Amino acid sequence: MTLLLDAGWPLLLASLAGGYLAGSVPFGLIVTRFAGLGDVRAIGSGNIGATNVLRTGRKGLAAATLLGDALKGTLAVLVAARFGEGAALAAGLGAFLGHLFSVWLGFKGGKGVATFLGVLLAFSPIGLAAFAAIWLGLAFTLKYSSLAALAASAATPIVLWAAGQPAVALLFLVLAILLWWKHAPNIRRLLDGSEGRIGQKG
Repeated sequence: MTLLLDAGWPLLLASLAGGYLAGSVPFGLIVTRFAGLGDVRAIGSGNIGATNVLRTGRKGLAAATLLGDALKGTLAVLVAARFGEGAALAAGLGAFLGHLFSVWLGFKGGKGVATFLGVLLAFSPIGLAAFAAIWLGLAFTLKYSSLAALAASAATPIVLWAAGQPAVALLFLVLAILLWWKHAPNIRRLLDGSEGRIGQKG
């Protein structure tokens, strides 16, 4: 909190707004339309993220979506970091909110995993490595991508706190709560056994 107050409200608001605008760019929608596939929201889960783009059968487009959604978070933080950690924290929050509630999509958006990773990369490569290890371990053993992401995101603030980054840990606690909220349908399906597994068709 001290970091945010020390940054000054005009700078914080500018960083938040800049991050939000960067995060609002809907890469999944853009790449599928440029590829002549129409609106990705009309297929699968209706989401704009890489997982739904993959349902088009175009792995390259899914990879491009994942990269774009991640790097918009990374770049927003790195640009704002030139003005201090408080500005970087505000930009990271803004980028995540932009992806979840894009101004270009009527304040709707994705579920946030890729942008969560991009923001995490900017603040803590160690935190990103821990997230990846948890995600991969659970995804390969239990075959639930959503469960792996939920568990890894919940562990991230703990890892960051243990790594001596309390302000960043607090940011990621907020991001993890938002990510879990956006995954509420997945959580319900996990509880009733209807959530799709990795590699499962139909």
